[in-house]
Amino acid sequence: MTPEEVIEIGEYAMRTVVFVAGPMLLAGMLVGLVISIFQAATQINEMTMTFVPKILTVFVVLIITLPWAINQLTSFTAAMFDRMANM
Repeated sequence: MTPEEVIEIGEYAMRTVVFVAGPMLLAGMLVGLVISIFQAATQINEMTMTFVPKILTVFVVLIITLPWAINQLTSFTAAMFDRMANM
């Protein structure tokens, strides 16, 4: 296996991780931003006020994107097994 192939596999793996985790992280970040703006406007500093909505949002986005994420991970795994078979 050449160094270029290793780099290509690493890039593919990192791209897959970003695509699968991205929607959940983005949703959590947006909810955190909205809650932070609300807390700054009302001067309420309650930790559970940020934690619980973020967890619920990430969970809902996970449920919504789960079929797509499983498809992405299955495609990545199949591609890696095909690469191993061709070696």
